[in-house]
Amino acid sequence: MVISSQPGKQRKFRYNAPLHVKGRFLDAHVSEDVAKEHGVKTLRVIEGDTVKIMRGDHAGTEGKVRGVDVKHESVTVDGVSEVKADGKEVPRKIHASNLLITKINSDDERRLKKGGK
Repeated sequence: MVISSQPGKQRKFRYNAPLHVKGRFLDAHVSEDVAKEHGVKTLRVIEGDTVKIMRGDHAGTEGKVRGVDVKHESVTVDGVSEVKADGKEVPRKIHASNLLITKINSDDERRLKKGGK
């Protein structure tokens, strides 16, 4: 991480960070029952997780994660889209910090062991 408190240097670090570091920016809080079950407060969002949107125009919407874009630090969720000027519907990209993980995709064993269980 960058030590500087200057906002411009912070933004530059996040923009120019390598992908293995940008992956850490995709953490989201987990719901209380999931936190108790797995012993974690945050997890990285992956495809297949069920999330609830907490901020923005689509707040309160719940859906499965359709895709994760590490380069642009964004997540696409089923059922969340916006209409373009020509009438096409395109998926709305959401930052992971605005999400709450309500159900974990349990395909990855290493991910489940992060909480110590």
